[in-house]
Amino acid sequence: MLKKEWNYFLTALLFFTRIPVPKTYQYQESYSKRSPKYLSLVGWLVGSFTAAILYMSLLLFPPSIAVILSMIASVLLTGAFHEDGFADVCDGFGGGWGKENILRIMKDSTVGAYALIGMSLLLLLKFSLLVELTKVDDHLAVVSLVGAHTTSRFIALSLMYTHPYVRNIENSKVHTVTNQPFLGSDLCYSFLFVVPIFLLARFPIMLFAFLVSFLSRMGLGYYFKKQIGGYTGDCLGAVQQVTEVCFYLSILALS
Repeated sequence: MLKKEWNYFLTALLFFTRIPVPKTYQYQESYSKRSPKYLSLVGWLVGSFTAAILYMSLLLFPPSIAVILSMIASVLLTGAFHEDGFADVCDGFGGGWGKENILRIMKDSTVGAYALIGMSLLLLLKFSLLVELTKVDDHLAVVSLVGAHTTSRFIALSLMYTHPYVRNIENSKVHTVTNQPFLGSDLCYSFLFVVPIFLLARFPIMLFAFLVSFLSRMGLGYYFKKQIGGYTGDCLGAVQQVTEVCFYLSILALS
């Protein structure tokens, strides 16, 4: 039992980060169905590493430099996996019309104007929010990173439970993870890794940030369902990025 769970976790690391897995690990497609339940824990790891970079950088550099270094750390650790999904969604939904055309554009590896503009604005907003948070409270900025990375991944994961996967299996880059029916028990299991987030800072602030982020996910989920009938892997990346930013916005608004 523990060995299976360990393999599920390693599969999640393999798909969603650039963190090396042990050489003894042998991938099996059967692991993919259950591995997403560890996405929140992956968020803990990415968020904690990014927060540690921010904390140490703040001891040596101005907030703007420290924030950029933490953002670089996040991108290197994940391979810009979710950012790539957000960019594809910007191109697909910005320049496409109709389900088939939107899906075709999202699959295209070419970076369009919508992706470039969307990513630029998203990264600029994320940078500005984190800099402002460090000015308010260094500790709050650090714990917000952990909270945002963890909760945003759980919220993106919830889309797999409530929405159907719409891309053809042979056209999907990560179909072994995203096209599987997601179990409610696994979603509850994943939420267990979110619960400690509410203890990192004042409970009302963290709870408010989580609820606002989830509301933004509901809006995106409705939009995706209306436009293409469900979600793709790129949609999950977009939800993660948007809800992460909404988390920072909420924390700053209450601070």
